[in-house]
Amino acid sequence: MSSAAYIMFILFFAWSFLGMPIGHAMLASAIVYLFITGQDIGLVASQSLNGLFSSFVLMAVPLFIFSAEIMNQSKITDRLFQFANLLVGRFKGGLAHVNIVASVIFSGMSGSALADAAGPGKLEVDMMVKAGYSPGFSAALSTTSAVIGPIIPPSIPMILYGVVTNTSIGYLFLGGVIPGLLLALAQSGVVVYLSRRRNFPTELPPTLNEAVRATATALPALMIPAIMLGGIYSGAVTPTEAAAVCAMVGLLLAFLWYRSFSFHDLYKVLVESSRATGIVAITIAGALVMNWIVAAEQIPERMGTWLAALDLSPAIFLLMVNVLFLVLGAFLDTLLMLLIIVPILMPTVVHLGIDPVHFGVTAVVNMMIGLVTPPMGELVFLIAGVSGIKVAEITKELWIFLFVLIALLLVLVYVPSITLWLPELMGYEPLRAPVG
Repeated sequence: MSSAAYIMFILFFAWSFLGMPIGHAMLASAIVYLFITGQDIGLVASQSLNGLFSSFVLMAVPLFIFSAEIMNQSKITDRLFQFANLLVGRFKGGLAHVNIVASVIFSGMSGSALADAAGPGKLEVDMMVKAGYSPGFSAALSTTSAVIGPIIPPSIPMILYGVVTNTSIGYLFLGGVIPGLLLALAQSGVVVYLSRRRNFPTELPPTLNEAVRATATALPALMIPAIMLGGIYSGAVTPTEAAAVCAMVGLLLAFLWYRSFSFHDLYKVLVESSRATGIVAITIAGALVMNWIVAAEQIPERMGTWLAALDLSPAIFLLMVNVLFLVLGAFLDTLLMLLIIVPILMPTVVHLGIDPVHFGVTAVVNMMIGLVTPPMGELVFLIAGVSGIKVAEITKELWIFLFVLIALLLVLVYVPSITLWLPELMGYEPLRAPVG
């Protein structure tokens, strides 16, 4: 790289370490690079941002954020939690299983781990603590169950991956279904193990009237992911149009069916979703400018040449990349890795014959694990903030979940058929024979 590029990256990491938002740090350091090299800042900005504003797919991101805010503000998530309690609350450690099932259900509507943690997460922690679970375990489980959100479709990280790598969003969504369910089963396995060791409580089975009431109340909300995903895979709507349908149906249910939503609530939803969208948009804008610089510096080509000289097998390459993501995920923002590091690696991924859908799904799973990995796990701090439980208490209970999640990640990486089975069933043809 040129000296200007080194200066850019040094400034970026320095400003990020000092607390500057990731998007602002990327934009500021990129501007310094352009100033040093004498580039036309306006021209580069217009070329880069045209990719942001002309992308129809990226419109799905604010729509899914808006949908998640509606679910949380209108208390639809509370009704989904009651339905999950109906399904698995009667088993030993029932509320812990309810926590996981509620995250699976909510994942079909939000596409965001942060939305899952900020909404159902607080309710789940409060109810578990009242039932006798330790605060640290309750918060740790709510933290790790939230990572299911962006794996089971819809998924905001998968949309961004599809945009930067030109990979089908629909096949990425399909590829995330089985891994997401396996993540839930793995966490339930941990709960079963700990239930026997710690004698977790069991919830009373619901009466017939309670079961009918909970099902009837939750059923309209449960139709949202069915309508959305059915529309995508039938070809009736694109992922972006499906996001709009999801937002509209959620708004109608909140206003007309549940009647738990006012115009004041709508104002709060618009403010919060606009704020969250602004953060994502600034980060994407900064990433696009930095990607332009990375391409100008020919970093992907040089990286590919260096990796080719190492003569790595696909299996060793995947191991190196996943270890890299796990280490970086403990310190760096997920969007940074997704928008900057992934495009640098993609030429080598394609060269080695690694399927982009398989790589994308496993990369997103890896990055979601980074959200709960100390010392900088974003979800840990979010749950600590909304629940009032100390980070140290949560971290103490996290390790067994992290061990299981990383073990499952390795299975997904080296058994591509788990990820690719559903996409292939729907007509997808992998790049080459799956790499194992």
